[in-house]
Amino acid sequence: MTSLPARAGRRCHNALNPLHSTVYFSPDFAKELAGVGIEDSSAAYFAGRGAAMGAVGAGVITATFYNFNHDLVARHVPEVWRTASPETVLAARLRAADSTLRRLLGAEAVGSDEMAEAAGLALRAAEACTRHARPLYAAHADLPVPDQPHLAYWHAATLLREHRGDGHLTALLAAGLDPLEALVSHTATGKGMSPRWAVTTRGWTRTDWEAAAGRLRERGLLDGEGELTEAGTALRADLEDATDRLDAAPYTHLGAEGTERLTELGRGFLAAALGAGAFPADLTGK
Repeated sequence: MTSLPARAGRRCHNALNPLHSTVYFSPDFAKELAGVGIEDSSAAYFAGRGAAMGAVGAGVITATFYNFNHDLVARHVPEVWRTASPETVLAARLRAADSTLRRLLGAEAVGSDEMAEAAGLALRAAEACTRHARPLYAAHADLPVPDQPHLAYWHAATLLREHRGDGHLTALLAAGLDPLEALVSHTATGKGMSPRWAVTTRGWTRTDWEAAAGRLRERGLLDGEGELTEAGTALRADLEDATDRLDAAPYTHLGAEGTERLTELGRGFLAAALGAGAFPADLTGK
């Protein structure tokens, strides 16, 4: 097997992960979760992403999601499981994924040979994912693979996303970044969630945000204007490199040619979704 080009796995992740994430921003998701009694957007997200782990408590959600304020999580979990069981939530989430992908991509793309090919490649990559120390991945790996190719592709993208995400948390801990410091420093790259979205959806306040920025400045990672210093830029680059190393197995297993093809297919589907307005315009940036 030929070695992968540098950052090939990261490029593939960057093509697959956003399409997975469209579901959580979709009106279809809100509608499906409201249909089972979960109307609050935060409760819906905690339940929708966490249901694969079962009816877990607030501590497990906070630990595995990492950058949410625990007080926000505890406001909804475990109460949300009294409204709808994890099994009910998972079924609603899959219905939302179905309708979201059909709406964003169109019937032709959903039923295409390319979609079936992408699903096969992504599932093959996921064969090499590992469960140890990866709770969100491991929980999703226990779920059945949907029969329809577009849902199998979304499921595989979920596996690959959570596998990389679990490894990324290991890298964040090693770098000494707490949940909000991770958000602030990522936003400072210009690629992360905007401060407004981070504060309103993650349960933090502007005071919390400024305190985290102050801690980063004390470490020499952020300057007075809120921009990354040379050391901060290097730290964020090291974080991504460490995450790449922890996430190499799926793409090494798929091989260079398969990874390149999956990236190509994923980018095509993602471009269509973005063109259909899958995300809020102000979601990312400084």
